[in-house]
Amino acid sequence: MVSYYTVLIILCWMALVVLCILVHENSWINKADKKLFFLTYGVIALSAFAEWLGVQLSGNEAIPVWVLEIVKCSDYILTPLAGGAIVAQMKLRNRLYQVLIGLLIGNAVFQIIAFANGWMILIDDHHRYSHGPLYGVYIAIYLAVIVLTAAEFLVFSMSYRKHNSISLIAAFLLLLVGIGLQEILGGDYRTAYISMTIVVALMYIHYAEFYKMTADEQLLKDPLCDVYSRYAYIKDMDSYSRMTALPEDFTVFVFDINGLKTVNDTFGHEAGDELIIAAARCIQNAVGDERKCYRIGGDEFVVAANTEEETAKEILARLVEETDKWSAIKTEFSLSVSSGYARIKDHQGLTANELVKKADRAMYKSKAAYYLSQGQDA
Repeated sequence: MVSYYTVLIILCWMALVVLCILVHENSWINKADKKLFFLTYGVIALSAFAEWLGVQLSGNEAIPVWVLEIVKCSDYILTPLAGGAIVAQMKLRNRLYQVLIGLLIGNAVFQIIAFANGWMILIDDHHRYSHGPLYGVYIAIYLAVIVLTAAEFLVFSMSYRKHNSISLIAAFLLLLVGIGLQEILGGDYRTAYISMTIVVALMYIHYAEFYKMTADEQLLKDPLCDVYSRYAYIKDMDSYSRMTALPEDFTVFVFDINGLKTVNDTFGHEAGDELIIAAARCIQNAVGDERKCYRIGGDEFVVAANTEEETAKEILARLVEETDKWSAIKTEFSLSVSSGYARIKDHQGLTANELVKKADRAMYKSKAAYYLSQGQDA
């Protein structure tokens, strides 16, 4: 007859296998971090197996005593190591982590010495084990590992948003309760590894969210100019399209660099990139950090924000000042940006995307005027 504890351990192993599959299938997680996940789950599975095997062999007179001693020694080495594996998964390489590693190595050495001297377990004539005279040392080490793990959970939670950090702390409390119930109640109350498996599953959820959030942040930023990307622009425009009505002072600006093709053809694309980066910086300086600037094309930028008419004119004036004082590093060429804007007050009933088209037309009028002043065709 299969025991209830065996069923729990099987479920833990199956859950860890599922976690391995989830990690393998997650495209957000890099290969190095995936290996760390697999290592963590492997250590927990091995630790759970050692504890389970010790329970199964206890009282089995057909098994030599030394086999049970080796299994229990492995159990006492691997169980604290499982907690260390969870901390390793956090990738914190601080002083606390170094202390934890030292403690785990020290415990492994102590257990091997204790195994050789019979300090940790006592085995009766029926091959049933009980705690030895130095079992209290192991408990002290185990508690120290738990304390250090708790400290690392707190440090790790600070890298998350407030609501995520609270749930991380709650996950550790779950782990603590699971371990505590097993140590206090003993007997058939084998709850440590079921709680540990649940905790690493919850941590995977946190990691998956963290990796996706990081990837989203990379997508939201334009890699060349360090302003917002076309991806961010589409997302925000989609948000505006779901509004029942745009804000009263909602204004869209469209900017485009003048003469970029000439610079690319004459000086090369590296010089053209310098011009695009400079334009982005000048536009952001002109509109202010509180307004989002998006690069939606090669040399086209959009800003959408609540802006009064007078402020809109001031922004365009500041942009001229910013571009006039800029000078190229690699070659001698100037920076000129055509601009146009459209306000919802002047175009009631239009959507945000329709307002962008209005601002785009105004920008092209400005561009045509620029090229006319230069004696060139737009």
